[in-house]
Amino acid sequence: MYNQIVPKILNFRVIIEQDEDGVFVASVSAIPGCHTQGDTYEEALENVREAIKVCLEEASENAKYRTQISWPTEDRESRFLGVVDVPVKMPATA
Repeated sequence: MYNQIVPKILNFRVIIEQDEDGVFVASVSAIPGCHTQGDTYEEALENVREAIKVCLEEASENAKYRTQISWPTEDRESRFLGVVDVPVKMPATA
């Protein structure tokens, strides 16, 4: 038998929003500069996976960039609390 290398799975939280033009914008707050977009939700998700891979490749070669990433840990339990629009009345101007 031989030792098989099992790739480690990292779960990064991705925020996907639809902009005013209908484009889906995906960003990974844990990785500086890691964002992309797509014409559909599925395309944005596929593109952000690729963007994360590119950022992680850069991190493997660039120690300074690597230290800027908020790496997920296995003991950290992921908890999504929700997204909500909060209406706020604008104050009257003088």
